[in-house]
Amino acid sequence: MHGAFARAMIPQSFVQELLSRVDIVDVIERYLPLKKSGANYFACCPFHGEKSASFSVSPSKQFYHCFGCGVHGSAIGFLMEYSGLGFVDAVKELAGQVGLQVPDDGRSAAPVHDDASERLYEAMAVAARFYREQLKSAREAVDYLKRRGLSGQIAARFELGYAPDDWQALQKVFPDYQSKSLADAGLVIDNDQGRRYDRFRHRVIFPIHDRRGRIIAFGGRVLDKGEPKYLNSPETPLFEKGRELYGLFLAQKPIRDAGFVVVVEGYMDVVALAQFGIENAVATLGTATTPQHVHTLLRQTDRIVFCFDGDAAGRRAAWRALENALESLRDDATLAFLFLPAEHDPDSFVRAEGAEAFRTAALAATPLARFLIQTLSERHPLDSAEGRAAFVHEAAPLVTRIAAPLLRLQVVKSVAETAGMTQGEVEFAFEQLAAQAPRRRGADAQPATPGAAAGAPARPAAADPELADQRPARRPVARAATVRPRSGGRRKPPSTASTLLRLVLQHPTWAARLPVALIPDDSAEGRALVAIIGGLGAMIERFRDTPHGETLSRVAAELVDAEFDEAVVETLFEDSLRKLHADSVGNEIAALLQQDREHGLDANARHRLSELLLEKRNLANGGKVSDL
Repeated sequence: MHGAFARAMIPQSFVQELLSRVDIVDVIERYLPLKKSGANYFACCPFHGEKSASFSVSPSKQFYHCFGCGVHGSAIGFLMEYSGLGFVDAVKELAGQVGLQVPDDGRSAAPVHDDASERLYEAMAVAARFYREQLKSAREAVDYLKRRGLSGQIAARFELGYAPDDWQALQKVFPDYQSKSLADAGLVIDNDQGRRYDRFRHRVIFPIHDRRGRIIAFGGRVLDKGEPKYLNSPETPLFEKGRELYGLFLAQKPIRDAGFVVVVEGYMDVVALAQFGIENAVATLGTATTPQHVHTLLRQTDRIVFCFDGDAAGRRAAWRALENALESLRDDATLAFLFLPAEHDPDSFVRAEGAEAFRTAALAATPLARFLIQTLSERHPLDSAEGRAAFVHEAAPLVTRIAAPLLRLQVVKSVAETAGMTQGEVEFAFEQLAAQAPRRRGADAQPATPGAAAGAPARPAAADPELADQRPARRPVARAATVRPRSGGRRKPPSTASTLLRLVLQHPTWAARLPVALIPDDSAEGRALVAIIGGLGAMIERFRDTPHGETLSRVAAELVDAEFDEAVVETLFEDSLRKLHADSVGNEIAALLQQDREHGLDANARHRLSELLLEKRNLANGGKVSDL
C-alpha cells in the first residue's frame, strides 16, 4: 500500500475531522518538551542540531515551523517526519491517540488487504517468539554470540533468536503449516515436488523491524560452513529490502541525540557497535545503498556517515552509495564516507580501538564532494591533457545529478581547479556533454538543459519513502555568472494573488469573501487560492499530493515567519480585493485597446470601453495595496 493510492483509501472528510479533534501542541508534546512564548510554543528542532529553540508550534493555526531548517506541516506531517511514517500509518497513529477508527472510502479492497497484512505481521511475530525461545537452549548459538562479544542484554534488545537445524521446526508453532500466509511471509519454501520446509535452519536469527517496530523480515547467520553465510527473507508484501534499514527502529532516538547516523554493511556490525554504546548505526539488507535509503535517513538527520571496509570491495560499495545519493543531496545536509583500515570491519575496529576512536573517525569522515573528486583524480593521470579531459568527462554526469545547488556549484569549481581549467570552461564542457548524451529511459529520459541556473534550487526527490522512486531527471550545471547576491534595492512587491493567499491562510474564514471569478489562475498562488477551504493545518493535509500542496505549504511557512499585523489585515484584505478588481478591469481594457488597434471596435465595444475607463478611475481613488 504505497503513495497516492494509499492516501486515496482514507476519505478526506476523515482526515479533516481527525485534524479538528487533535491539538498539534498535545501531539508534539508527546515527543518534545514545548515552552510557551507569546501565542506560540517553542522547542529545539528535532530535525537538525541546534542550541536555541527555533521550532515553533502554533495552536491557532495547528501548524509547526522551524525557522532554522524550514521544516513545517500539520500534526500528520509531524508524525511522518519525526517517526518516519508514511501518510497512512501517520493517520492511523494519530487516530489511535484520539480513539477514532480509520475508515475506508470504498474505492479499494483495503479491508482484505489489511486483513492479509495483519495475518503476515502475526505470523512474523509468532516466528520471532519461537526463535527467541529456541536460542535459550541452543548452546552452539549462544557460544557464537559470546565469542562475538555480545551480552545477553544486547541480544534481548535486538530480539536475537535461533532457527533449529530442522527442516520443519516452525510446524511446532504453526499447526496449519501449509497456510499460504507462511509462504507469503517468506518463512517457508515450497520446492518443485510440493514439499514445504523452513527457510531458516541452523542460523542465528536477526529480526528486521519496520519503523513502527513490527517485525517484517528476518536475517540469519549460519553457524557452520554452510552457504550462504548470511540469508535474508525474500521480498514480501511487508518487506522491500531496497527501502528498509536494519536497526532503524531502535536507532531513531540515538540518531537524533548524536546528530548523525552511521550506515554499515551488515546487521552484525550494527549489533556489535551497539554493544559498545554506539547506537546510532543502521545497515542495508543485502543490497547497495539506494536512493530510498538516503531519503529515509535524511528525514532522521542531516548528517549520514557511510562506513565501509578499506579494501577494494568497500570502496566499490562506497562509490555505489555516492552515485545513488547524488539526487537526494541537500545544501543543509552532509553525506560523508568513513573507510576503516583494510584489516578491519566496524565490529573488529570498535573492539580493537574502542568506541571513542570510532566516534572520532566518524566525525572526521570524508565529505561526499571530496570523495568524488579524489576518486576521479585517482582514476585519471592529471599530468596529461588526455587524462584531465577524461577526468572532466567522467565527472560531468555525476556533478550534474547533484540536487543541492550550492554544493553542485562548489563541486564544479573543484573540478575546474583539479583539471587546470576555468569554471566557465568546465560548465561549457558539461553542457556540451549533456547535449550529446543519449536519452535515458525511464525517469531520467529527459536530457539536461544547458543554461539552467546553478543557484536555482533543484527539485529534490520525494521526501516520503513511499514516493522516493520517482527520481528527478538529470540536471545541468549552470554558469556561476547566473548566481548573484540579492541586491540591496527594493524587493519586488508580491502579486495580489500572493497577498490574498497569505491573508486567507492567516484568516481562513475570509476565503468565503473571495470573488473566485476574478482570481487569476495563471500562477501557483492563484490556483491554490481558488482551491482553499478549512483551517491552516487541515488545509495543508487537504491538498497534500495535489498541484496546490507545495504552494500552500511554502506560503504557510512564510506566514509563520512573518504574519501580517492584525491591526491592518482587514484593510489590507479589502485593498487586495480592490486591486484584484482593478486588475480584472485593466486586463479587459487592454484587450479592447488591442482589438481596436488590430480590427477596430463596434459601437457596443466602444461603449464597454468607456464604462471600463470610468470604472478604472473610480477604483483608482480607493487607495493602493501596501507592498507587504
